[in-house]
Amino acid sequence: MRNATPFLAVVLTSVCLASAAFAEKPTYKWTDEKGVVHYGDSVPAEYSQREQSILNKQGVVTQKQQAEMSPAEAADFAAQQKQEAMRRQHDMFLVSTYPSVKEIENVRDTRVEQINGQVSATETYIASLNSRLEGLKQRAMLFTPYNPKPGARRMPDDLAEEMVRVLSEQRTQHTALEKRRSELQTVMEQFDGDIRRFKELRTSAAARLNNSGAPKKQ
Repeated sequence: MRNATPFLAVVLTSVCLASAAFAEKPTYKWTDEKGVVHYGDSVPAEYSQREQSILNKQGVVTQKQQAEMSPAEAADFAAQQKQEAMRRQHDMFLVSTYPSVKEIENVRDTRVEQINGQVSATETYIASLNSRLEGLKQRAMLFTPYNPKPGARRMPDDLAEEMVRVLSEQRTQHTALEKRRSELQTVMEQFDGDIRRFKELRTSAAARLNNSGAPKKQ
């Protein structure tokens, strides 16, 4: 009998541990292809790749496993996460940089003035190129092939080269002008978006402050 007591204690301990392990067995929650929610002590193999949750005895979710994604879905998810991170970073920049909408408008106006100055300078330069090219064309009329008169001399190489250079510079400056005009439009749209977002953030912050019960400023 003395030897039976330790043995019986070991058996009882094992039974208690097994019972406790069984009692603590988690409950799984998953959704089938028809959208029906299921619960069980294990997830069927055909649903193992779907999103699933583990619940404790109180029915509270303690763990959650996301559904496995295809390479395309994973790439799209990563892009969304990156975009969301950039949005949060920009929100932080707005609220930490600008004390008011007026300050954003001031920065916008300064940037717009700079670009408008570049546009005006480019337009002035293009006008000078047009004038220069017109003078070169007048000179070219004295030479073949623009002068149809018999005995007209061949156009000098330096004149032809200068016309080519001016025409090339004209094209370059027109491209630059369009680029600056496009930049101006982009800047206006970006600042308009920043102003809208800043107002949203300030409104949300004010709402949270009011909901917290903090005293309002008079």
